[in-house]
Amino acid sequence: MTTPIVNVIHENDAWMPPFRAAFEAEGVPLEEIDLGGGSFSAIDLDAEPAPGIYWSRMSASAHTRGHVHAKEHTRALLRWLESWGRRVVNGSDVLELEVSKVAQHGLLRSHGFDVPRTTAVFGRGGLVEAARAFEPPFITKHNQGGKGLGVRRFDSHADFDAYVAGEDFEEPVDGITLVQEYLTAREPFITRAEFVGGRFVYAVRVDTSAGSFELCPADACAVPGAEIEPFALRPEIDAEHPLVRRYEALLAEAGIEIAGIEFIETVDGRTVTYDVNTNTNYNPDVEAVSPVSGPRSIARFLGGLAAEEAGDAGNTGDTAATAGAFSRA
Repeated sequence: MTTPIVNVIHENDAWMPPFRAAFEAEGVPLEEIDLGGGSFSAIDLDAEPAPGIYWSRMSASAHTRGHVHAKEHTRALLRWLESWGRRVVNGSDVLELEVSKVAQHGLLRSHGFDVPRTTAVFGRGGLVEAARAFEPPFITKHNQGGKGLGVRRFDSHADFDAYVAGEDFEEPVDGITLVQEYLTAREPFITRAEFVGGRFVYAVRVDTSAGSFELCPADACAVPGAEIEPFALRPEIDAEHPLVRRYEALLAEAGIEIAGIEFIETVDGRTVTYDVNTNTNYNPDVEAVSPVSGPRSIARFLGGLAAEEAGDAGNTGDTAATAGAFSRA
């Protein structure tokens, strides 16, 4: 019987230690395909990929770490894997959601979720005119975002005009800037609900009282000496919560198996969903107090898929795929 293997596709080694530890603790073999480190330089498209489960962790913010073409490389890799019938978790269609907030907005809106009023502006020239349709304060963000890229609050059109015309303007990697209504929270936090295998794991309360839009939960993003711990478990949001049930239905229909979904409860009584993060990370302080672990849930979920696949391969007599399908640098 073939040994069950989980192959993780990523570009940021700094985010991997919690997952390596979780897979080791669960006894699930893990192989890494690091598209940020240059370890893979080519794919033989006529060679069959190795058996196993493939999990995409490509991030929309890869270009900020010098991996400008990681998105395109991942697109090619996933299409190749899927063309051979490999089981890919968060595959090519999900990647398109990860790298486009326009796509996320459309998915959420089409499923009846309250979403922030948003205009997508192509290039720099139309930004000033587009912003005139929004009463201050309003915000901007990058379409291909992650970690708060391009997210700024503007309290007047004059300030925004100066920003667009000035040297500090932050050019989005795909040339698309979103202008969006500013949502005032009832209390200074947003909530991130985590899902593995399409099922709820836990909800995290993310403190926003400091005014920052950079809300990366990973251990690698922690700020030493911070006075406020921004991440805490939110136990009143559970698997039976109506919003959680709706999120699970959304994920099932969209084929998203691992994700974090963010929402905000506003001062005027709205519950607005604004982000679907398919490259989710987990905060170590939350992990320390939660009765269930995000990374270990992933290890168990993917390990179960790999074991099922290995059992099928053993029963049908399938052999290992062609060696050398990847060319290593």
